[in-house]
Amino acid sequence: MPMKDFLFHNPTRVIFGRGKTRDVGELTSAHLGEKVLLVLGRQSAKKNGLHSLIVGKLAQSGVLAEELWGVAPNPSIESVREGARIVRDKGLTGVLAVGGGSVIDCAKAIAAAAWHDGDPWELFEKKIKPPNVLPIGCVLTLAATGSEANGNSVISNPATEQKLAWYHPEAYPAFSILDPELTFTLPPEQTAYGAVDILSHVYEQFFHNLEGTDIQDGMAITLMRSVIANAPVALANPDDYDARASLMWASTLALNGLIGAGAVGDWTCHMLEHELSAKHDLAHGAGLAVIFPSWMRLVAARKEKRFRLFLERVWDVSTQGVAPERLGQLTYDTVTRFYRDRLSAGVTMKDYGVDNPRVDDMVTCMLTYKTQETLGGLTRDEVVKIFQDAA
Repeated sequence: MPMKDFLFHNPTRVIFGRGKTRDVGELTSAHLGEKVLLVLGRQSAKKNGLHSLIVGKLAQSGVLAEELWGVAPNPSIESVREGARIVRDKGLTGVLAVGGGSVIDCAKAIAAAAWHDGDPWELFEKKIKPPNVLPIGCVLTLAATGSEANGNSVISNPATEQKLAWYHPEAYPAFSILDPELTFTLPPEQTAYGAVDILSHVYEQFFHNLEGTDIQDGMAITLMRSVIANAPVALANPDDYDARASLMWASTLALNGLIGAGAVGDWTCHMLEHELSAKHDLAHGAGLAVIFPSWMRLVAARKEKRFRLFLERVWDVSTQGVAPERLGQLTYDTVTRFYRDRLSAGVTMKDYGVDNPRVDDMVTCMLTYKTQETLGGLTRDEVVKIFQDAA
């Protein structure tokens, strides 16, 4: 099959570099208005002084900020409900996220839910489509999800044990401040899981069955090689600006629509991971480190050409003389070795304390809203096999 037709449009203004957070007041005033909801994670922004800096810059620009703290790594619909209530009650004009992908995803959902009088979860159940989305801005503190430059949001519902994705063309942030220095103080596991997340976004768009995608392939390979080279450097030397900058820009480019234009993947492993983290509360990057290698081991022979290209151009591993049925194990060994040895990331559910995975529940829940076609042709038995292999 040839490269697909596509429409590429990304309206997010990216402000990249040292100290760019100082521009947050002017940017917020210009793009979000004078009354905003400031959405934050648990407490790190307060401890490292980022919160004080941002609040001060907003005040200097005449921006009034209400605050919503406590967004979890797997953001809950409860935070969205509370944020939407504040926005409506206070008549706010925009939403400013300060954090990583979870905080940004929550901010996007709030910006949409503010237009809806019912339960925000209906957005994720696809029962309603909001007529509009309040303008969103973000100050990125973690290189991982790419949510800083796309219209996607993923939210968990603990009551139903679901983790669902949502997209709206108006949910792209109006601006995103990317200051690599804000990632210097990240805990090592967040840096590692972020690197896995970036790689996984590229994997999803690389393992297609199309021809004529040399441009997309080249960009994808460069991004993967950059993450593989720079993530261990950032872990060993957290203040290495060049390594942090490369990871942050790779995060954005991996999921801003560019490398997937004309070569969209099926996103099977993300669907599998959403079930895993919804049922067992793993960090998203940790779940992807578990799921992707097992998926690769299962499907490599079906996508022989892509996996040979992947091993040879991304990992510098020769596949000469390797039989198709051996590509899966070679890929599994190559990827898991990097995750374990260079990132100190686990690659099985047991590594993260999940000794009795709820495989039947995960498979049943996922197949209630996904079909064999949307799962890249996997059968139910193969989905079960991936979960069992990843245990």
